[in-house]
Amino acid sequence: MRVGLLGLGRIGMFHAATLSTLVDELVVADVDGGRAEETARRLGARVADPFDADAVVITTPTSAHAEALLRACELKVPAFCEKPAAPTVAETLRVAAAVERSGTPVHIGFQRRFDAGYAAARAALRAGELGELHRVHLLTGDPAPPPAEYVAQSGGIFRDCHIHDFDILRWVTGHEADSVYATGANRGAAFFAASDDVDNSAALITMDDGTLVTLQGSRYNGAGYDVRMELAGTRGTWAAGLGDRTPLRPADGPGPAGRPWPDFQSRFEAAYVAEMDAFLAMARGERESPCTVQDALAALHLAEAADLSRREGRAVRLVEVTK
Repeated sequence: MRVGLLGLGRIGMFHAATLSTLVDELVVADVDGGRAEETARRLGARVADPFDADAVVITTPTSAHAEALLRACELKVPAFCEKPAAPTVAETLRVAAAVERSGTPVHIGFQRRFDAGYAAARAALRAGELGELHRVHLLTGDPAPPPAEYVAQSGGIFRDCHIHDFDILRWVTGHEADSVYATGANRGAAFFAASDDVDNSAALITMDDGTLVTLQGSRYNGAGYDVRMELAGTRGTWAAGLGDRTPLRPADGPGPAGRPWPDFQSRFEAAYVAEMDAFLAMARGERESPCTVQDALAALHLAEAADLSRREGRAVRLVEVTK
């Protein structure tokens, strides 16, 4: 296979290194021509039009996702795109329409679907090992905040950070959210409030089957990178993301045996590789998309509802943002 990659930021560089071991030919492109040339030299790739390939991987800034996906649809090139498919609901709907019209296979990058712990929890729930699911808890804690310029264009903590929680919630439980009540606080740098964002977050989500979901997030989880999902049912309780490197110390016992995860890339390294392998299988026609634009739209709808709830201080029904 000849695979193109557009965008050589941090995650783009990681995917480029992975792809260089999985495909016959890799071509790369970036607005920084020098970075593209250096990456190509180091990985044995070459700089060329990434859409002139059997498949394309899009890891540009969020603002450029929709345009790149529309081009992939126009050329009918199977595409992988890091989340989100587009920064707004309207643009995501435009991309979804283009995908349906063209029949182009598209995979949106929500890597938690490929993490062994989340996959095992999903399988256990479906096999009845947890019984009837009653409660879920989600947590995403970054050890340090992103730069101010990133926060200003991120769309806010619910769209940028918790959209991963919203996607994995749907994927693991197999249910949709009915309503959400969200709140947040500014406990750190002033640039969060200046961007009308928060650096600590919480929410209560009610699912369409009555399951209650609590969510917490922070840009200042100084102990390390902490991402977990707990599922409590009538027969058992499971946790994904709880291990030797989880930055969580029991008050009545010893702490984790390993060094805490420093960032999302190291925590989900194996999941990112598995995700790219699944994308290539989709591009070869061996499987359906493991995460469609419609999936990305559903997660974005929940993020929109959560952000609206935070701003207006009330519970928001999902039907309010999906009309």
